[in-house]
Amino acid sequence: MNGIYFVTGIDTNIGKSIATGWLAKQLFDCDRSVITQKLVQTGNNGYSEDIELHRKIMGIDFTEVDKKGLTASVIFSYPASPHLASRIDNQNLDLEIISKATEKLASQYDIVLLEGAGGPMVPLTTDLLTIDYIAQRAYPVILVTSGRLGSINHTLLCFEALLQRGMELYKVIYNMYPSTDKIIEDDTLQIIKLYMNKYFPSATLVEMPKIDF
Repeated sequence: MNGIYFVTGIDTNIGKSIATGWLAKQLFDCDRSVITQKLVQTGNNGYSEDIELHRKIMGIDFTEVDKKGLTASVIFSYPASPHLASRIDNQNLDLEIISKATEKLASQYDIVLLEGAGGPMVPLTTDLLTIDYIAQRAYPVILVTSGRLGSINHTLLCFEALLQRGMELYKVIYNMYPSTDKIIEDDTLQIIKLYMNKYFPSATLVEMPKIDF
């Protein structure tokens, strides 16, 4: 595993930030050169709470690239989709700043985990969806899902969107917390595995337990 990977989720509050930090910690503990980046942070002023969470889960302090702003180069104050948050803050979303930051991080680390805001179809601008920004750069995708009711539909829709754009699904992270209904969770896991193996046979699925941090 080397390069830039885009971490997204099937919905808001699916555990995407925790999964990003968890995966980074696993790699970090195996002495891999890994860093996380936030594509766009909303709902904050001057810092990224998601990057802060990643570092807490990884068990490390803010890095030099964090302090330089490379891991969260675009931050808006309003907790909304980037296209709306940028409008409320009366600031343009500069995609070149983001892509240059990603390139700099990739030149210093073997692995960059780039976490999106919300799901893959979230608009960055009124003219560009997150998934299309990622497709243009051919980043492999790590998709976070769960066993809660509705996850089958949302997950398979994400699969369809990736297939339509010819994108690579690298990994599915199945968030096992919080547990809701064991019967639904077990069936959801099997259906997701079935369709993942059908459409993305090279992808892998890992189960993420509750993370204490």
